[in-house]
Amino acid sequence: MKRFPQKRVAITGAASGLGLSLARVFAGHGWKVALADVQDDAGEAAAQELARQTDAFYRHVDVRKTEDIRQWHRDITSRWGGLDILINNAGVATHGAIDLAPEEDWEWVIDINLMGVVRGCKIFVPTFKAQGYGHIINVASMAGLLHSPEMGSYNATKAGVVAVSETLLGELAPYNTGVSVVCPGFFKTNLAKTARSPDEGVQELIEKLFATSRLSADDIAEKVYRGAESRDFYILPHRFYHALWLLKRYVPPAYLAQMKVLGKKVAARRNRLARREAGA
Repeated sequence: MKRFPQKRVAITGAASGLGLSLARVFAGHGWKVALADVQDDAGEAAAQELARQTDAFYRHVDVRKTEDIRQWHRDITSRWGGLDILINNAGVATHGAIDLAPEEDWEWVIDINLMGVVRGCKIFVPTFKAQGYGHIINVASMAGLLHSPEMGSYNATKAGVVAVSETLLGELAPYNTGVSVVCPGFFKTNLAKTARSPDEGVQELIEKLFATSRLSADDIAEKVYRGAESRDFYILPHRFYHALWLLKRYVPPAYLAQMKVLGKKVAARRNRLARREAGA
């Protein structure tokens, strides 16, 4: 990315999964990397690994806490004098039907997935405005564009991230600052392991979809780097989900019919599991 000769990137949720893969990809291209996470042992280990090839450091940052992000921002600007790319990647997963998912799960996932992005943008945007350049990459999900049943709270947060990103695209255009939103489908990652779900059947299905995906976190990270390099707004790594999104946009009745079919399949799976447990 020739427009960023100083090559400084900051990534939340960088201790594992997609965040760590993004850190490795950027470091491999010669970028300085500021990693943030709540998994301190893994985060410190990741920073030590990357420090062998670039300037890299880790900070404990809980994206639910504004002061954590603010202190991370101060550390970055003190160390590097500014920033070129912010990647809001930290996130968690929730599953469950609207009437079954606890309100506490809604509040938890909103605070991290949506408000974590909002807090990161709010604190770093003034730096990009003052510099007159920069780029923000917000990691959403295809769940922000395609709203499958049994994922209401997660869908809502990721749709919110897409909306915030589109809003920022216009707001930051006068300041030569770009915005990208990443919307991957299922890929091999540890996200499902920490998910909250009141429904064991749905949780098993989600874990299977993650585990059997053909794409890894490294594959997604490479696509994100190339997308940012091309200044793409939408970065959609999965061809199948991209095609399904186009179906939704151009043939809405066909897409909605598919959602109804999917909803019936998920309900049938839950009923089979309930009968199996009852017979145990």
